[in-house]
Amino acid sequence: MKTLKYLILLFIAVFLGCEPKQNIEVTPDDYHSALDKLTEIMVYDIFSPPVASRVYVYPSIAAYEIVVQDTTNNYNSLSGQIEHFSAIPKAKNLSEVNLNMASVMAYLNVGEELIFSTQKIKTYRDSVYKKWSKSSKFNSSLDYANKVSEHIIEWSKQDNYAQTRTMPKFSINTEDPSRWVPTPPDYMDGIEPNWMKMRTFVLDSASQFKPEKPTPFSIEKDSQFYKEVMQVYNTVNKARELGDKSEMIEIAQFWDCNPYVSTHKGHMMFATKKITPGAHWILINKITSQKAGFNFAETARSYAYLTIGVYEAFISVWDEKYRSNLIRPETVINRYIDEQWTPILQTPPFPEYTSGHSVVSGAASEVMTDIYGDDFYFEDTTEVPYGLPVRSFNSFREAGKEAMMSRLYGGIHYMPANKNGLKQGQKVGQYVIKNINL
Repeated sequence: MKTLKYLILLFIAVFLGCEPKQNIEVTPDDYHSALDKLTEIMVYDIFSPPVASRVYVYPSIAAYEIVVQDTTNNYNSLSGQIEHFSAIPKAKNLSEVNLNMASVMAYLNVGEELIFSTQKIKTYRDSVYKKWSKSSKFNSSLDYANKVSEHIIEWSKQDNYAQTRTMPKFSINTEDPSRWVPTPPDYMDGIEPNWMKMRTFVLDSASQFKPEKPTPFSIEKDSQFYKEVMQVYNTVNKARELGDKSEMIEIAQFWDCNPYVSTHKGHMMFATKKITPGAHWILINKITSQKAGFNFAETARSYAYLTIGVYEAFISVWDEKYRSNLIRPETVINRYIDEQWTPILQTPPFPEYTSGHSVVSGAASEVMTDIYGDDFYFEDTTEVPYGLPVRSFNSFREAGKEAMMSRLYGGIHYMPANKNGLKQGQKVGQYVIKNINL
């Protein structure tokens, strides 16, 4: 009798101690929150712009491929569209899986694999899972997310990234005055000189959209190149004369997107960490997808689409940078015109032609125009956390053109790198649109 009473009491205790399982809705805000955490960690870890594009694209594809499993979304898998990408595993019982939940889980899993500060994403994930564990579909969703994550991670390991880590550093040519050399204040080596060897998703090759050659180097005062140098010099000087009234400085700073800006004062040095050019456009997508009222599947699709375009753009522009290997305005001006002159923005550590931000902005603006339409007004609050004001745009192409001009205003690019870079990026974006059907 005592045994029976004990069993009854134990059953009651267990029953009362177990919270009833819930139907938990996973919304676009959950996706955006995961994106924000990954971005925060990338800023902390200081990823270069090309590498950051890789960190964004694989989690985005993992998340998208899971929501594709819901056939009511009428979206198409990338399997069969990207030659080297095979279909993700199927869920054993799809009715037991919360696909939105599994999508965010996979996003975080794949993101963790690609960053350095893994504990930060683990801590965030634990807090999310604590809430989601009350779902009746939590375990099945987690199991499925883990299987898809493994599939995407294995695929990512075949993109030649690991091999490029062991390739030779960029060799500086000090004999040819037209060639890029490291710039102040840190005189860093050229970053990612082998990025053009990365596997593409859509492009036939890194050089598919090779731009026209840059203007031939010359310090003759009647040469076209010298005129382009003086355009940079005079534009920056004019912006400085206007001071706080100069919108050129505001635009330059707004689109700076340099993940590592170092400041030297005497024997002290400190760094300011910020988002990359690709991250700026990806965070614009957060703003615009919310404004458009996208549901979860639409949100996942927009990120996959955009990050592919950004990733391909970086491969395209890095291919040209280390082929043309052109000297930066700061170096030319200091050597031949004004040794005390400095640009408004810190010169990034890689060759000048073409402008990376212009190429990425060209590609991103084309893809986003395809997603949202040509006349989509938005207010860009991306730089507010860095103390910069909101800027508004009537279209993505308008924003892309302003990003292009910011490189002249900042004193880090000649105009051909900006104009030809924007065209190069637009061609990449249009090719992605034509050859990817999400």
